[in-house]
Amino acid sequence: MLIDTYGRVATDLRVSLTDRCNLRCTYCMPEEGLQWLAKPDLLTDDEIVRLIDIAVTTLGIEEVRFTGGEPLLRPGLVGIVERVAALDPRPQMSLTTNGIGLKRTAAALKAAGLDRVNVSLDTLRPDVFKALTRRDRHRDVLDGLRAAHEADLVPIKVNTVLMPGINDDEAPDLLAWAVREGYELRFIEQMPLDAQHGWKREGMVTAEDILASLRTRFELTAEGAEERGSAPAERWIVDGGPHRVGVIASVTRPFCAACDRTRLTADGQIRTCLFATEETDLRAALRSGAPDEEIARIWRLAMWGKKAGSGLDDPSFLQPERPMSAIGG
Repeated sequence: MLIDTYGRVATDLRVSLTDRCNLRCTYCMPEEGLQWLAKPDLLTDDEIVRLIDIAVTTLGIEEVRFTGGEPLLRPGLVGIVERVAALDPRPQMSLTTNGIGLKRTAAALKAAGLDRVNVSLDTLRPDVFKALTRRDRHRDVLDGLRAAHEADLVPIKVNTVLMPGINDDEAPDLLAWAVREGYELRFIEQMPLDAQHGWKREGMVTAEDILASLRTRFELTAEGAEERGSAPAERWIVDGGPHRVGVIASVTRPFCAACDRTRLTADGQIRTCLFATEETDLRAALRSGAPDEEIARIWRLAMWGKKAGSGLDDPSFLQPERPMSAIGG
């Protein structure tokens, strides 16, 4: 079990497979990209599977989410999914992706054992997509979503970040589209995890802004706390159901008290929180020949020290050195 001093138990493991990405979203990284991790610094496929095995069979992990960067850029992804699917007990497996590449990989990922996907899409307008991501790949994302649906990687959740003056007018249109296509839309408040450190609290589109915009066209009924559990998204029933929309308000409505996550970076560091300023090295233990029991002990100790909250509501909050692409979403 991975328990902390506040009694929270981590059952959800986020595994970053790479820090690389084929988009350059303005709220994540500069146009020229970042200094990517060198290949020797990355965990190998075998090391990733071994750590997930320990997490699932020894530490009580029930769900594994593959993230990045962009996880579809990891050459061994399908093989990793297949090997994790063979574990006993078998964890639930999902993937957070920008959708580029899903058209060619969705069927293989489903056959390997992946359960579902989250796809990032911030706009329905190709020109706005190009401005936000600095890449002309809007059609590829839509094609990827369709491929995921055809491969039965469901439920498909679409993650959207609204930026002031760019796409903050699209919330109702995005929800209407998601309802029509059968996707569950989740708006995510912009977080201070950009490589440029350009995030400003006073400039962000908040959960309240998003809900006010949606209510100009839809009737929203809040789900109860019981239905939410430890999920990061607050959810609302749309026009009486069955469709739902979620809002992840990490900044204005932190959900730290119910957090059930532990994170593994692509270079083998344990992070207890997206906004943590410290990490615990598992790669060194792996490569020095440590047995599974020792790795599990290190992991437990790291999670025991998890802080009560992200600190985002503290005026002295310091943005972590690693940006989102290097942590794993």
